[in-house]
Amino acid sequence: MSHNTIAINQQQQPLDHLESVWLFGYGSLIYKADFPYLQRRPARIHGWQRRFWQGSHDHRGTPEAPGRVATLIAAPEHSCDGMAYEVTPDVFAHLDHREKNGYLRIFTTFDWLDGSGQVEGLVYIAGPDNDAFLGEASPLAIAEQIAASHGPSGPNSEYLMRLAEALRELGEQDEHVFAIETELKRMLA
Repeated sequence: MSHNTIAINQQQQPLDHLESVWLFGYGSLIYKADFPYLQRRPARIHGWQRRFWQGSHDHRGTPEAPGRVATLIAAPEHSCDGMAYEVTPDVFAHLDHREKNGYLRIFTTFDWLDGSGQVEGLVYIAGPDNDAFLGEASPLAIAEQIAASHGPSGPNSEYLMRLAEALRELGEQDEHVFAIETELKRMLA
């Protein structure tokens, strides 16, 4: 599948018939809401793990030197905490562009972290069948790639550090993210 998934997302899931849609963010969408939203709530999805296995050719790296950003990997016995946003369908013109580097929208159920119930919504996932997928690597190898990567949205290290900080604020103990952060801090010290 191509890096650019804008057309695929718009064709597979037209949203114009809806008044609003919930969107689950597990990476930069937790801390960088550069779009209007109706409300924002901490949430959890089940059956997924956050992993730095997706290449970033357009935001935190370049086609010649891609950075690494988060995606979700199916993991039936795990869950992933993040931030959910209620948005109007017109916001997806911006979001589809922002998440165009291999990410496809899928519907899933979110549980509210405050225990007040759940809702059906969308999440962007970059699976192993997209051209930008980099796959598994050790925390050290991922940190080395992140330390060396910079793109139009800034240094890849900033993405990792801000995500780790946002996860701590949510109370999320993500061993994968924190192990990469530890390696990166060691390199930068």
